[in-house]
Amino acid sequence: MTVKPRIIIIAAVVALAAAGGTWACRGRGEADRPTLFGNVDIREVNLAFRTGGRIADIKVDEGSPVHAGDLIASLDPEPLQDAVANAEAAVAASGAHAAMLHQGYRSEDVAQAKARLEAAQAALKEAEQQLVRQQAMVPSGAAPQRTLDNAVSQRDQAAAQVRTAEQSLRELSVGYRKEEIAEADGQLRQAQASLETARLNLRDAQLTAPSDGVILTRAVEKGSMVAAGTPGFSLTLTSPVWARAYVNETQLGRFNSGTQVTLTTDLHPDQPYHGVVGFVSPTSEFTPKNVETADLRTALVYRLRIVVTDPDVQLRQGMPVTVRLAK
Repeated sequence: MTVKPRIIIIAAVVALAAAGGTWACRGRGEADRPTLFGNVDIREVNLAFRTGGRIADIKVDEGSPVHAGDLIASLDPEPLQDAVANAEAAVAASGAHAAMLHQGYRSEDVAQAKARLEAAQAALKEAEQQLVRQQAMVPSGAAPQRTLDNAVSQRDQAAAQVRTAEQSLRELSVGYRKEEIAEADGQLRQAQASLETARLNLRDAQLTAPSDGVILTRAVEKGSMVAAGTPGFSLTLTSPVWARAYVNETQLGRFNSGTQVTLTTDLHPDQPYHGVVGFVSPTSEFTPKNVETADLRTALVYRLRIVVTDPDVQLRQGMPVTVRLAK
């Protein structure tokens, strides 16, 4: 064998050895990156009116993107506006009644009570004078006993009228009882609470998006009558996007909270997403049947929740993902 062929053979052997070493290192590197399998988990929200009524307008359809605060649908506001007007009138009436009790009786009422007392006192004085005259006349026979009895009765009636007038004047001077004032204040607060409820129902006639997302389903139409709490729309949130994966006990220590991972899908296996392990279940469970792993399905695993930091519209609810430790 000449020198040149021998050099070629030696070079080939060295190249093969180097390639084998590179492949072995690469294999060991991949072996050091355990693979987990899971599914995309995107939260959904069922949207419903908090009050009942007839749907007057719908602004979205299935597939419509919405932002937090966007108007989705609205109810006919007229019955709710009438309820607000009635509640406002009730508050005004209760407020006027409570103010009257706090202020007490009018000065004119007190003046009239004083005048009635003075009149009753004058009538009593006249009745007493008449009684004195009759008492002087009856013993001498100048007046019959019946006349004296009538004078006594009139004196007693006049005295009773004086006592009644005095009591009425005291009540008017002191004002209303504290129990009456407390009752009026309670009725006013009750009317105010009813007004706030009516105003809240009017605001709830407009259904808005609580977060950014996409309308997934629409179950109502314009003109439909809906009851309070009846789901009319479902909204899939665009953020946050999570992946639910499972790890066995031997690899649990490598996927602690805060661990950086990459996620790939069958749709774009060469375009990895990035994520962070958030929640790690404190209890074990059996591997769900929809998770394909190389281990037995009866193996106990721990559930992970991975927050995807760079999601896009390609990640759909329930999509299978492959999770690996970040390089």
